[in-house]
Amino acid sequence: MRKSLLIAVASIFIAPLAQAAGEHEDAIREMVDSKFRAWMSDPMMIEAIREQNRAHAGLTQAEIDGLDKRWRAETASPARPMINEVLGRPASKKLLGYKNEAEGLFTEIFVMDNRGLNVAQSDPTSDYWQGDEAKWKKTFLSGPNAVFIDEVEFDDSTQTYQAQVSVAVPDPDTGSVIGAVTIGVNVELLSN
Repeated sequence: MRKSLLIAVASIFIAPLAQAAGEHEDAIREMVDSKFRAWMSDPMMIEAIREQNRAHAGLTQAEIDGLDKRWRAETASPARPMINEVLGRPASKKLLGYKNEAEGLFTEIFVMDNRGLNVAQSDPTSDYWQGDEAKWKKTFLSGPNAVFIDEVEFDDSTQTYQAQVSVAVPDPDTGSVIGAVTIGVNVELLSN
């Protein structure tokens, strides 16, 4: 009885958040078509993804796990050579510029390769490997036109309600998917 009461109460508070992404879906899809796809067709971004795909082609899952473990350790450390190397890339600086130009509408932007590893990012992510998460699986594995809009959640790091929007990144020469991008959208600013 107590468990079912907790579930009922939780659904009263969680259901509006889950619906919130749907309520903003048209505005988010318009951004995908007007901004996000253009960002990801930039030749510099395409080449950054291609280059990392080549560099990571031979990685085993154990090596990917090791890189992810190292990244996670660096997030809590003052010494962050791996994170700083990714943040210092020209593609990361371009993503940071997109985020800053949006004046709070975008909370984070990060690009992943064909293994789900970070290629570029506006801000450090909590982990390096996204390949086990829906943001990568529901885009990279779903074809060149794939878009995945996750549920709205409160993001502790930005203190905002955001929906993560993930989009497949196709190679302009072949049309095959070479990576994916995730953009955190502050849905509170979509209402204004």
